[in-house]
Parts: sequence; C-alpha cells; structure tokens
Amino acid sequence: MTNQTSDRSYQLPPVGINPSSTAAGTSPGSFAPAADILPGRAGRYTYRSPDTPAMPAASEKTAWDFMPEDWTLRDGFDANYETHAAWQPPAGFEPITQLEHARVGTVTPEMQRVAERESHLTGEQVRDEVAAGRMIIPANRVHLGYQLDPMAIGRASKTKINANMGASPVSSGTDEEVEKLQWAERWGADTVMDLSTGGNLDDCREAIIKNSTVPIGTVPIYSMIIGRRIEDLTREMILDTLEHQANQGVDYFTIHAGVLQDHLVLVKDRLIGIVSRGGSLLAKWMIHHNRQNPMYEYWEEICDVMRKFDVSFSIGDGLRPGGLADATDRAQLAELQTLGELTERAWRKGVQVMIEGPGHVPFDQVEFNMKLERQLCHGAPFYVLGPLVTDIFPGYDHITSCIGATAAAYHGASMLCYVTPKEHLGLPKKDDVKQGCIAYKIAAHSADVALGIPGTRDRDDELTKARAALNWEKHFELSFDPDTARAFHDEDLDVDTDFCAMCGHDWCSVRISKEIVEFASGKAAGMQWDQAKVSAALTIEQQEILEKRGVLDPAEIHKLASKTQSTMADGEEKASCHSDVADDDQARQLQAENL
Repeated sequence: MTNQTSDRSYQLPPVGINPSSTAAGTSPGSFAPAADILPGRAGRYTYRSPDTPAMPAASEKTAWDFMPEDWTLRDGFDANYETHAAWQPPAGFEPITQLEHARVGTVTPEMQRVAERESHLTGEQVRDEVAAGRMIIPANRVHLGYQLDPMAIGRASKTKINANMGASPVSSGTDEEVEKLQWAERWGADTVMDLSTGGNLDDCREAIIKNSTVPIGTVPIYSMIIGRRIEDLTREMILDTLEHQANQGVDYFTIHAGVLQDHLVLVKDRLIGIVSRGGSLLAKWMIHHNRQNPMYEYWEEICDVMRKFDVSFSIGDGLRPGGLADATDRAQLAELQTLGELTERAWRKGVQVMIEGPGHVPFDQVEFNMKLERQLCHGAPFYVLGPLVTDIFPGYDHITSCIGATAAAYHGASMLCYVTPKEHLGLPKKDDVKQGCIAYKIAAHSADVALGIPGTRDRDDELTKARAALNWEKHFELSFDPDTARAFHDEDLDVDTDFCAMCGHDWCSVRISKEIVEFASGKAAGMQWDQAKVSAALTIEQQEILEKRGVLDPAEIHKLASKTQSTMADGEEKASCHSDVADDDQARQLQAENL
C-alpha cells in the first residue's frame, strides 16, 4: 500500500455580486453571474442563476422587436433600434401605458417611485427594463388616484410575492376580505389578487381597490359567468366586464387566452385534467361551441380596453399541471408557446405583460420551466404559483411550494404567488394568509440574496451581529416577525441575558466566541449592551402565539403577560442571570428555575 497524499485543494466557482452593501463577514459573495442591467437585448441576462447544461438560452428578442405597426423606425437606426430615439410614433400619439411612456423615453413618476423602492436601480434603468418588456409596473390610472404605491415586477428588481383572497359562495364576505387584504399587506404581500366567486363581487372588488396600497389583480371570467352558464359567454360580455373592472381600478387581469382547441386532446390522459378554473371553463365553452377560445380570438380588442386604463396582462396558464405526474407535459408547453405569441401581440398594442406559470413541478424540472418561459416569452416577467414540489402534504403546502418557489425565483421567476396551509382544502383564513405570506417572503428573499442583488443581505448581516452580541432586543427588532420571535424566546426564558434555552449557559457557543478577545464575533459597534434584564410583559399578539402553540398552560402565559421587572431583577440593577456579573452557580440556579 503506497503512502499517497490526497489533493485537498479546491477552487470556488466564479463569484458574482456581493449581496452585502459593505461586503460584511467572510463569505465570498454570490455564485450567481454578475448582472448586466442594460437596455434592450444586451440586458437579457439580469439577475439569473448559472445555466445547467441543455437549458434554453435567453431570447435575443425584446418588446422593441414587437412595436406597433404605425410606428416608424427612423433612418440610421437599423442596428440600434432598442432606444426611444430610433422610433417615430404616429402623429398625435399620446402615451398612456408605462410601456408606451418608456418607448418614448419618459421616466414617469411611477418609474421614479420604483427606483426609490429598488435602491439598486435608477429611474432610467427602470424605464429601460419596462421598454424591453422585462419589467411591468401594474398601476391602473384609476387606482393611482386612491392609495396605490407603485411597484415593479421583473427580474432586475427584487422578487415579489402575491397573496390570493376572495369571497366564495360558502365562505367569507367583503369586510373579511378587506381585513385579509390589510393583513396580507402587513405581512409583505406586494400584490393581491381578488378571486371572489361569491357574495357581491362588485362591492368586494371596489372595497379592496380603494383600501389597497398594492396592485390588485382579478380573473375577470369569474364575474362574466355569475348568474349565467359559461356556454352563454359572448364577445360583448367579455369586453363589457373588462371595461367595468378596469374602470374600477384593477391593475392586472389574468386572462386564459392560451388554452386553444388543439390543446384539449393533450389533456385527456392527465391524472388530474385541467385544474385552472379559467382554463376549465373556457375548455367547456370551446367544446360546446366547437370554436376557438374567445379570449384568443378577441385578443386585440381586449388589449384596446386594457390600454385605456393601463391594466397589465397576467396571461393565465390555464393548462398548468395539477400534480407532479402531469408536469412539463405537452399540454403545458403547447400553451406556453401560445403565451409567447400573445405576449408579442400585446406588446404591439402597447400593453404591459407578465406570464403565469405552474403549479406542481418536480424540483429537477423547475429550472427548465423558468428558462423556457424566458426564451419563448422574450423575458416577460414570469409569475408562478409555487410550484409545489411534492403532492402528499396537504395542510403543509405553504412549505412544499415555497421550496419550489425559492428555486423558481433563483432560476428566473419575478413574482411568486403564495400558497397557504389551506391550499387544496378550503378558503384561507387570517392566520393562513400570514403563514403563506411569511413562507413566500422567505422564498423571495432567499432567492434575492442568492442572486446577489445589492443590499439584500444587509438586514441579515445586522441580525447576525445582534445575535453574535446576544443583543436580544435588537435581534427581535430586526426579525421579520418580532412578536413570534419574542414569544418563542420568552416561552422558555423570559430574561434577556447572554445565553438562551437552546444551549443554556455553559454550552452557549455564541457566548464563548464573544468572550474570545481575538474574535470579532459579538463586538460590532452599536450592538453592545450593559446588563441582563427581564423582558417586557407579553403583548396580546404574543400571548395569542403562545396560546396557539399549547406548550404553556394559561396560568404560565398569564404570568408572562402580567409580570413586572421585579420578577427577577429591578430594571436599574443587573439581573443575577448575567454571567458576566454573576458567578456560574448563580447562573445555573437561574437556568434551572426557569427552564
């Protein structure tokens, strides 16, 4: 046996942009390629994952390749047509949509507001992304007159999340839906879709729009068939409903125009058929009338209605898979090809477009789905539901789907439609909305950090500094859900000191690292604290969190909710559990009493 030494050297993959503004810590930065935020096709690779072998390449076309037929390319711009200077609009033209403003070179107030909210982008970069069709600003002109705060959906911006809500014939109503809207906004929803199918749909929609600061989307076909059969749907009903909802202030419409007659035969062997409500309704209409999808046939007229109010398209995926066994099948991809065609037609009409995507997709197929859309739809923002990466965890699908959603955003999706614990089981209630939003904020934020979007890791780094310093108050303040973090901490030990209940005093590696003089750990400026203290009494929300957990009995929760600082030490004195000022026996005694 020879005495050989193994080569244990390694080489990092190419390093992109550091998501920390200050390059804090010792991490080399993102392994995603550095972004090229450039106008036109040169910017088709913005924030993206490295392509694994055989993945579809990004399209070399953008919205600049699908200009209105009455716009004229000026002489000398044949090779440089992806700029407002290259195009002459028709006489008397007045831009209405954000896309049209971008095409004439305007940085609108809405674009400037997006740049303020996306600190890594300038107003000009936002304009250029909108002009290329890679970004939309869903901002109905009517809704801008209420409380809407403009935002952007696109891969050059941070990943967004959407929350679905809406009354059904058997559950909920207008007041409850407005309450859920405000709850979703509190927990980070960037847009909200009103999917009401019961109650007074008009009143519910109007109340949601007037009370929302985020864009509101709808699926108008739901309203089109209230009180009538889908077979009775006509061109006039379609256009009238769209005009009415646009006039109310809806910011984006989901329209399932990509489900065609030729696609229906591709669905017959699926395990679960068509799971999209809009897709199934239109399939029934086509079979009954033996005609093409009316949304597809009347597409240009639909565009004209939407352009008047600057309503954005969210072109629906009516043939999305409803289970892993049907994912990435011929029906789904045939529809996606049609969505690419519809994107081109909408851009020629000056209407903003994003594309909806699956659904239920095995983890290994997520990247392909994201990058095929990027190719077929020329980089139009991809808005995906999940996807769920397994089907056997009903009640936990906010988890199964946020796993797929993280991968989807990393590989190219721009917005993630949340899934709640009630998915497949019933209409989400208030706490379900919170759980769905938090799961998807985790997915979106994780992807943004991985992609290297500048500044996205800054809050993580600050919380790490607070955690290293054992500064509990700052730790909770920087967390996304301070009430839950504080309640969970106080459930075991209601003292802010230099250890927690997970390891206890003797085994706290963070405390030990902080005590090692040669380490920077725990010594960040602004994170130091002088003395341990009894934490404040639980708030009502924190009490509710612990009551739902059921670990403590009501008497124990009441004690935490009604305590004073004299429980363990007066606020002006050092608590006896602070090991820097108490001997080990005292610390261990306190630990034993409280744990």
